[in-house]
Amino acid sequence: MALGALFMLGGVASAQKVAFEEYKLENGLHVILHNDPSAPTVITSVMYHVGAKDENPERTGFAHFFEHLLFEGTENIKRGEWFKIVTSNGGVNNANTTDDRTYYYEVFPSNNLELGLWMEAERMLHPIINQIGVDTQNEVVKEEKRLRVDNQPYGNFLAEVKKNIFTKHPYRWATIGSMSHLDAATLEEFQAFNKKFYVPNNAVLVVAGDFKKEQAKEWIQKYFGPIKKGAAIQRETFVEDPITQTIKAKFEDANIQIPAIVAAYRTPSMKTRDARVLDMISSILTDGKSSRLYKKIVDDKKMALQIGAFSNSQEDYGSYIIYGLPQAPNTTEDILREIDAEVVNLQTELISEKDLQKLQNKFENQYVNSNSTIDGIADNLATYHLLYGDINLINTEIEIYQSITREEIRDVAKKYLNPNQRLVLDYVPSKDKAQN
Repeated sequence: MALGALFMLGGVASAQKVAFEEYKLENGLHVILHNDPSAPTVITSVMYHVGAKDENPERTGFAHFFEHLLFEGTENIKRGEWFKIVTSNGGVNNANTTDDRTYYYEVFPSNNLELGLWMEAERMLHPIINQIGVDTQNEVVKEEKRLRVDNQPYGNFLAEVKKNIFTKHPYRWATIGSMSHLDAATLEEFQAFNKKFYVPNNAVLVVAGDFKKEQAKEWIQKYFGPIKKGAAIQRETFVEDPITQTIKAKFEDANIQIPAIVAAYRTPSMKTRDARVLDMISSILTDGKSSRLYKKIVDDKKMALQIGAFSNSQEDYGSYIIYGLPQAPNTTEDILREIDAEVVNLQTELISEKDLQKLQNKFENQYVNSNSTIDGIADNLATYHLLYGDINLINTEIEIYQSITREEIRDVAKKYLNPNQRLVLDYVPSKDKAQN
């Protein structure tokens, strides 16, 4: 612990500088190498620039479906063998999908780097996409939706926000998508989706950890070099009209007994400076028990059981979402009034220098933590290259946060967090539930 404190005092930017090398294969695959011999492990990860926003509106859920489907097997990895190969070689692996990208990774002891590269190249080169795999994963995804969305208290909360604040952009549907769309899809549609998006020129490969660079480069060329480049992907641009008056919506959830109030604002791309300022605003309002909304509404006035906010930053647009669960006899309207009063404070009064310093310290700490593990670094390197178009942000983004002023915090709150620019969602127990 003391050593960690000394490490922090040494200056965040210099102590945490992440060295990397990047280059491109002839087929368009972007490669990033980060060498760190401090532990005998290595991560092989591939991030594809495909997410829920790249789907046909009549076939939502494809990107998330592929997160599962591409573990089904390849021409050289039999069905059901993927996880066995990883675990029997001392590794762990996983994958995840967002609206913007899909990410696969394996962490192995360093002497198994070649295996990790071979497996990811197999996934890219010739996965087996057949009816058995599609049917199997269809059931897996349905079960996941039942567990995480349909039967989870407040499980539809984010989907309802997205549906109401986006009308043109594909962010309007849930990442998990529609089960009826997946049921209706043909095998040929799945195969076409794979052929279009899971190609080297739409991906970045990151190798991070303990490895010999020249050897890694040889293996990367050996396994990924022969994969053919895919056709260039034409991406549509979707521009939303500004929200100029409050959108009011209601959703009934059979899994809850306490209503929630949600105020959601559409915000700019995560690549913008304003998006970073909104991260700080979110921290001021609800990050931790000393945050303004928590202290006032939960601790002091005891009006709410829970209060929270987060900036859902994404590649094209973001959303800033504040929510609260009232404590009887207070109502959701009472909570919204208190939330709005605190937002107005931010819009009209500068936070103190002391609060700004506390905020800067918090973000520096988060920055150090996000680059403190090999898998965190691999994820960051891939994300900054693929979604931000600036890989060196892994070393410089903290400087953006450090340069944000008290005036900017006030002005950005004023620019985006107004009642006529938002959705107010009443998230309530379903009537059937209320009568039980």
